This record gives sequence, structure tokens and C-alpha cells, in this order.
Amino acid sequence: MATPNEKLAESLEALKELQDKKITAIKTDELSRVHRERLLRSGFIKEIVKGWYILVPTHEKQGDSTSWYVSYWHFCARYLEDRYGDSYSLSPEQSIFIHSGDWTVPQQLIIRSPEGSNSLTPLPFETSLFSMKLANPKAAEFTTIEGLRMLTLPCSLIYCSATMFTANPTDIRTALSLIRDSSEILGLLLEGGH
Repeated sequence: MATPNEKLAESLEALKELQDKKITAIKTDELSRVHRERLLRSGFIKEIVKGWYILVPTHEKQGDSTSWYVSYWHFCARYLEDRYGDSYSLSPEQSIFIHSGDWTVPQQLIIRSPEGSNSLTPLPFETSLFSMKLANPKAAEFTTIEGLRMLTLPCSLIYCSATMFTANPTDIRTALSLIRDSSEILGLLLEGGH
């Protein structure tokens, strides 16, 4: 009969297999129930929302947010892809931030999807995910960065709110400087009747 340490070693081996695949946000069915419960009890993983876990260092103290903020974008990419497939996109505003290189974790990540539920999903440390039941614009073009589906930079600039330009001038200037040629944005403006 295996000792408790040997059983934990088996569970850690299963966890290492996931880590070797660069998986840090773990869906329930990726680990057996026995491994999941052992790892949870021993403090190697933490539940984020029902059925989803992230890796945590065992020395992390109660209330420490480091592992959450480190795992945030990877968690969102895997969770959203699992839940919505390719029928979602980040909001135009969040798309601009990411295109501009600003990967700051937002207090609320807004996504658009025809399958959205207009509901809030609470996440750790007062962060949340809000899914808007909203079809994406017909003329919209999409790209995927780090597993997150979002509008291309020209589309993000066209479809973002007007307050984005006044509230975040540095991000907007950065985004505009990334547009190489006005034709990248002009065709979309004309096609959408803006």
C-alpha cells in the first residue's frame, strides 16, 4: 500500500505533466478527482471558479494575490475558449490596451459574445468577468494574441467608446502609432459606414 507521500508524489507527477504542456489554468477534467483533491488539500492548486484551478506555490500565504495575477491572462484565455470557442472577443477597449502592450489586469474584463449571458462572473481579489450578449460588428476583423480572441487594432479603434480617447490618451497614441498606413483603417471606416 502506498504511503501518503507516495500518493502525493503521484499527484504531483500528474500536475507536472500539465505544466510541461505549459498549462497553468487547469480544467476539472484534466486531473482525476483523487489527484485534484490531494493537490488542493496540499496547497498546490487553488479553485478560481467552479471547475477551474490555477497552480500556486506551496509557500503562498492566505490572501497573497501573486499567483492569481501571474495566471490571470492564461486563465482567461483557456476559460473563454472553453466556454465560447471562437464566438467571443474582448471588448474593443481591452483590445486596444493589449495591442498597446498594456497587460495590466483589469478589475472587470468585458467580453462580447452572441452566447453571452449579460452576467458577472466573480473572480479572486475583486476582479470579475462580464459577458455581454452582443453580436460582434459585421465588418469586424479578429486576431488572437496569447490565446485571447480580440478585435484587430484598426477595428478596436473604430468600435471603442469615445471616452476611451479622452480617458486613455497615452494608450490611444500608442495604438495610433502602430497603424502603419491609413488604408488599414480607412477601408473599415468606409465599409462600416462610419
